Amino acid sequence: MYRMSNIYVLAGYGTIGGALFGFDISSMSAWIGTDQYMEYFNHPNSNLQGGITASMSAGSFVGALAAGFLSDKIGRRYSLMVASVIWIIGSIIQLSAQNVAHLIAGRVINGLCVGITSSQVCVYLAELAPGRIRGRIVGIQQCAIEWGILIMYLMSYGCTFVDGPSSFRIAWGVQGIPALILLGALFFFPESPRWLGSKDRWEECLDTLALLHGKGDPTNPVVQAEYLEVREAARIATESKELSVLGLFGPKMWRRTMCGTSVQMWQQLLGGNVAMYYIVYVFQMAGLDGNVNLYSSAIQYVIFLVTTGGMLFIIDRIGRRQLLIVGAILCMALHFSIAGLMADYGGPVYSIDGDTNLRWQVHGPASKGVIACSYIFVGVYGLTWAPVGWIYASEVYPLHYRARGVGLSAATNWAFNFALAYFVPPAFTNIQWKTYIIFGVFCAAMTVHVFFTYPETHGKTLEEIDLVFDRNLPAWKTAKIRSHFDEKVGAVAHKGGVEQVENAGRKESV
Repeated sequence: MYRMSNIYVLAGYGTIGGALFGFDISSMSAWIGTDQYMEYFNHPNSNLQGGITASMSAGSFVGALAAGFLSDKIGRRYSLMVASVIWIIGSIIQLSAQNVAHLIAGRVINGLCVGITSSQVCVYLAELAPGRIRGRIVGIQQCAIEWGILIMYLMSYGCTFVDGPSSFRIAWGVQGIPALILLGALFFFPESPRWLGSKDRWEECLDTLALLHGKGDPTNPVVQAEYLEVREAARIATESKELSVLGLFGPKMWRRTMCGTSVQMWQQLLGGNVAMYYIVYVFQMAGLDGNVNLYSSAIQYVIFLVTTGGMLFIIDRIGRRQLLIVGAILCMALHFSIAGLMADYGGPVYSIDGDTNLRWQVHGPASKGVIACSYIFVGVYGLTWAPVGWIYASEVYPLHYRARGVGLSAATNWAFNFALAYFVPPAFTNIQWKTYIIFGVFCAAMTVHVFFTYPETHGKTLEEIDLVFDRNLPAWKTAKIRSHFDEKVGAVAHKGGVEQVENAGRKESV
């Protein structure tokens, strides 16, 4: 059977899984301020709306926890097929929603899919991509999320001109189509060579590496060098004790697990949820209403897409640590700026445009400052934490723990996503501008945490990253460690193949 071999084509199709995540964000954020939605679902209050929005995150949490076990059992490719089917079922349930409970059920089921895809697409692409462009390839996942957000938001905006519940039913039904495309494309994807190696399917592993990195030539030195690294990683995995989730917290693994899970936690606590799920609320408090609010919100999604898309071309030239630290500092400044503008130039109101969930409004030129800071925040987020959070989590785990580790990291993301999606509407109702102070403090904390505990993974193969953690160097010194993959390619070319290199290694060890 024909197999796709171009890594960019594989990433383009594979990250449709990320687009599904984006679809589900906009499928709610675009509707929460519309008359059709509010009237059909009986004007949900801030607590109920928080629960509706967060229900997808609850499903995603469960899906992410299960994803690692599923992916290790049946493979990366088949786990994404299962996720695609789940998404189609959830979309059908959502489009037929008769009440809030029915809607929540559909969002929870869609969340199961997003939990699987958000963790395993990253694992799959990280295991397919060569180390020199891994950041760019895995970062396409975040870009796809943003395409999904924008496409669904614009489609929903168009559907707002349709009267009655048909408006949101059309939008929620159409979001099932990308999953059908992904499901069809996956039949022509190769399996992850590293997963094949973990199952001792070495001939298929070598053929897949040749397909991806050697134009079908298994004797290519680059293919042979990577094959050698995969074999070494699989050997170490075989020598490890029986794997379990608890092993992720063992003496040699806890630092990796802390890095993988905390980067996902901080990505949420940075405040991206405020910008993505509830931007309509933020702009209403800044004095925008109706269609002006909706297309002003769409501008934000365009900024998000452009910044992340542009960043993909240079992300493999800049250290992961640099991007995370600078992004956290800039976002901290923006949160405190928005809080200051809202506190000094705003005041309490009973409701905004009849929505009693919103109890604070900014007046005068300061409202434009809030909007400008929100746009800048989205740009900074798109350049830094949005792509790097997923890239870093997919890099820090060794082969034998990668699927479960990234699954646990994604579950952490979804646990905090759930908490914040539920927290933000009541926060805007009860503590208003102080909400931004909380996120600013989180940004300060993550800056310190990243500086002292996150090793640099940029420019190294997945197997070389294992060595970075094993050296136990202070995190801020790890950027000096350079990749030796090119030297290994030269050694393979000089000595004539994997077996000769392995034999030479055994002689040296004797």
